[in-house]
Order: sequence, then structure tokens, then C-alpha cells
Amino acid sequence: MTPAPPSALYLPEGDGYRATDLTIGPWDPALQHAGPVAALLAREAERVSAIPAGQTVRLAFDILAPVPVGPVQVAARLLRPGRRIELVEAVLTAGDSPADRDRPLVRLTAWRLRTSAVEPTPEAGVPLPGPEQSRPETAAFFTTDVAYHRALDWRFAHGSFNAPGPAAAWTRPLCTLVEGEPMSPLQHLLVMTDAASGISAVLDWTRTTFANIDLTVALLRPPAGEWLGVDAATTIGPAGAGQCFADLHDATGRIGRSAQALFVETR
Repeated sequence: MTPAPPSALYLPEGDGYRATDLTIGPWDPALQHAGPVAALLAREAERVSAIPAGQTVRLAFDILAPVPVGPVQVAARLLRPGRRIELVEAVLTAGDSPADRDRPLVRLTAWRLRTSAVEPTPEAGVPLPGPEQSRPETAAFFTTDVAYHRALDWRFAHGSFNAPGPAAAWTRPLCTLVEGEPMSPLQHLLVMTDAASGISAVLDWTRTTFANIDLTVALLRPPAGEWLGVDAATTIGPAGAGQCFADLHDATGRIGRSAQALFVETR
């Protein structure tokens, strides 16, 4: 029988958090998927913001080293304060020793803007079929029953977790980010979006690794609603590098795009 998953990705613990099994990534059961990590860093960045009614318009994550499943700490500061525009930095460390806490594993820089009413550009292109027209699917490549793939309800508009090629999927949260508080739409978006290169994989998971070394998300407006979508395609170059680009959606239309650089290596 498959064990019941935890109710949250992270549990508050001391001055940080403890990652639950729902953060386990596809490459190693001892290492976290970067999606929950990205969401936790964005949460911390927004908590130190001096533009409380603002919107986060660009998030750039550098994955400096793998993040183990276990205790983590996050810290944030304003790099560029301002009443209309600000730049926030957040870093994540893991472990309990002083050396561990001095070694950043993932770094975020996020631009936030004060909101103002303007006339939007009409949206072009064909809308992504909604979650009600999409099919449920579970990833087959995770090595443990309880891992990242069970943190979200996945509905595929086209493509598949388990077949190569471009794919588009809708998700809704099946847990919270931090125990005791709701997962915000932006947090949900980041938990989901780092999986863009996974749902649109073009290489065999058993023969090749293609982990992303970064994640950049640019947003036209804040995400809203229960269901969020990602429409992704991956391309692999001839010298061990890959790229994944994705359009990001909520129920009312496209909200932005994401980009990932991939390090490709034969197992």
C-alpha cells in the first residue's frame, strides 16, 4: 500500500524548516526537487519586501549545489530598496553545522514592482486547453512512492510525463508549502514550473541526467486561481547543454514564461 503523503512540503523547525518526502526529486531520493526550494525562497523574498502591495515580475534562481532532504534555512535582504521598484535577494542553506550554514546552495534575485492600472496588450495565440479537458497522469520515473510528483495534481493537455517530447500540463496543489499556512498562487507556480524540463524531457531518464542549473521566471501579472498550467519544450545541444522554455498560464490566459539551462550527462 502506498503510504499517505505529508500535508506539507516543509515543516517549521527551529530557525528554519525540515523538508518532507514530498520534496524528493527524480535523480536521487536524498536530494530535493528544485520546485519546492524555489517556492520557499520566493516566500522569504516577499516577506522582506518593502512594497507590500507590489507584484513580483522576475525571479532568477541559481542552483549552486544539490539540496539534501532534511533541515534547510532561508534568509532574504533588499539589494535595491525603492518605493516603486525593488530587488530582493534570498539564499537557501542546508544542514546544521556552521560550515553548512555558510554555504549557499540556491540563490534567488527577484524584481518587484509597485502595481498601477494600465491598458494591457491583447493576448495572441491559441489558449491552452483547460484542466477539465486534460487527463490525469502520474510520473513513472520517481524511485520512491512519496516524492515531488505527489505534491501536485497533474492534468496533461498534451504530451506526457512518461513519453519524450513537448508537453503541457495543469496542476493544483495537494499539500501546502509550509505546514500551517496556505500555498499562494506564486508559490504553487514555482513548485510546478521547475518541472517544465521534466514533463518535456527528450532523453531517457535511465540513461542520461539533464538536471537544470538555473530557473528564470518572468511574469506579466501575478498568477491566480486553483489551477495553473505550464506548456514546455526542451532542446538539447551537441555539447552537453540543453534549454527548456515554457509558457505559464492560469485559467484566464498566459501569465509569463520560464527558462532553464540543463547540464546533460550520460549516467
